[in-house]
Amino acid sequence: MVPFGGIWIQKNYAMRNVLKDFLYFSRGERRGVWLLCFLILLVVCAGPAYRYWRDGRSQPSASERAMLTALQQEYADFERSLRDEEQRRAERRSYEKRPDAVLRPFFFDPNTADSADFRRMGLPGWMARNIVRYRAAGGRFRRAEDFRKIYGLTDEQYAVLQPYIRLAPADSARGVPRLFLPRADTDSVVRPFKYPAGVVVDLNRADTAELQKIPGIGSGIARLIAGYRQRLGGFYRIEQLGEINLDVGQLRAWFSIDTTAIRRINLNRVGVDRLRRHPYFNFYQAKAIVEYRKKRGPLRNMVPFFLHDDFTKADLEKMSHYICFE
Repeated sequence: MVPFGGIWIQKNYAMRNVLKDFLYFSRGERRGVWLLCFLILLVVCAGPAYRYWRDGRSQPSASERAMLTALQQEYADFERSLRDEEQRRAERRSYEKRPDAVLRPFFFDPNTADSADFRRMGLPGWMARNIVRYRAAGGRFRRAEDFRKIYGLTDEQYAVLQPYIRLAPADSARGVPRLFLPRADTDSVVRPFKYPAGVVVDLNRADTAELQKIPGIGSGIARLIAGYRQRLGGFYRIEQLGEINLDVGQLRAWFSIDTTAIRRINLNRVGVDRLRRHPYFNFYQAKAIVEYRKKRGPLRNMVPFFLHDDFTKADLEKMSHYICFE
């Protein structure tokens, strides 16, 4: 039994030596192990400690919070003003893209008409508000020409509205010395000369003085016809007078038309802004023509637009009298 017991003791001793050798660290190795454990602990604790330190420093003081609130409110007001301005610009752009024919003028006094009246004429809301604000600030329209000063009103729109402006005598006479005011003497009234029946006037060449010689046409209607003729470039048929709310049947016998006097627009040179000012071209049509010209080269006819969504057959027929491709 002893030999066998001695063998067991020897084996057990040998195993302990192996474990001791495996787990034994020198003094330098032990220091390295302790240093490694310290670094691991430092890395693990550094993250929470940094977050706690950062959160503690990020809390603003009362004065800083008040300043921050004021800055946020100022920025919110600034953003709101930008949105309001963009909305006003969008409204103006959408109005400018529409043809001038949308105006539906009627006789009005700009010193007494309200915003609803201006809207019924076809003026946009922002322009009606400008007129009302001008009057609220003490402004008055002394002459019809003063209405042209309204911000946003184009020359073409003024030419359409001007014949319909009717100022009260108190407004139109204010500021004029009594010495130069006309006397209300009915016996001395000189009636304007009118052509007798059978006289025919060229609608494209007559000036306002000659137009007023036609029975039924006064200074206002004469300026209306001349203004629309200027915007068109000339008339090619009498029926176009109906586009400015005139009685074509009553005027037909007095006019002839020389179509050689029509001013044509060169579609290979005109820009969008110039083209859209013509009563028969809207913004989208003008842009389509210019874009096609840039991409495909000079135009020779209007065939490319026959199937275009923005051009109707009636539009193309009216345009044909005012365009050329030189």
